Amino acid sequence: MKLDDTDRAILEALQSDARTPFSEIARQIDMSSATVHDRVNRMEEAGVITGYHAKVDPKEVGLGISAFVGLRVEQGREKDTLERLESIDGVQEVHLTTGSWDVLMRLYAEDADELRELMFENIAQMDGFSRSQTMVVLGTPFESEELPLDAAAEN
Repeated sequence: MKLDDTDRAILEALQSDARTPFSEIARQIDMSSATVHDRVNRMEEAGVITGYHAKVDPKEVGLGISAFVGLRVEQGREKDTLERLESIDGVQEVHLTTGSWDVLMRLYAEDADELRELMFENIAQMDGFSRSQTMVVLGTPFESEELPLDAAAEN
């Protein structure tokens, strides 16, 4: 789907606050609410908009530790490993990567003990596991879930 400037303006408003009423977005971009509604529906159907989510502070729900884990997987075991990782509580993100690690994951745990249990009793015991490196997050001074839509428009 090719996005025009109006689509990008709608996406920017929704990325900033997905609860923004269509009437407010319409006012911001000088269009009718019906037009905004139609365009949002079109972008949902095309898979441009994949969902709406509440951003939750992990610490406020008892997940006091976060880590990134680089994981090596034995050749031919990738599919099974990815399916298993998806089923483990605490695994938040799984990315296939190039470089030193086959998989980069983001984990959340209550504390260091739970993180150790997650790593040694779940991940390290998986068939196909080769080795890993865990990097505990000490702080997150910057994090954004908003995509740079202006930069994408220039390409």
